[in-house]
Amino acid sequence: MAEKILNSYETIFIIDASLDEESVTALKDKFISLIEKNGELESVDEWGKRKLAYEINDKTEGVYYLVNFKAVSEFPKELERQYKITDGILRTIVIRKDA
Repeated sequence: MAEKILNSYETIFIIDASLDEESVTALKDKFISLIEKNGELESVDEWGKRKLAYEINDKTEGVYYLVNFKAVSEFPKELERQYKITDGILRTIVIRKDA
């Protein structure tokens, strides 16, 4: 059986700052555990509440998280799909880092 090759990725997601603290933590935990189940979590960097560069859905602030992880090449598509169908997520990006 061939060994699965893990690539390094970085994702940033912005959670709606108008949500209560409990909801923000629940959303963060949801995505962190999804990444842990499907890859190797390297680091989670909470940037906290910041003003958005421009309004998104009439919102001016968001809670930013930067996550570094390793996963198989199919996982980022699933992660992006989960981001899109989750209420409370304002913006996301997943980037493959060069080795």
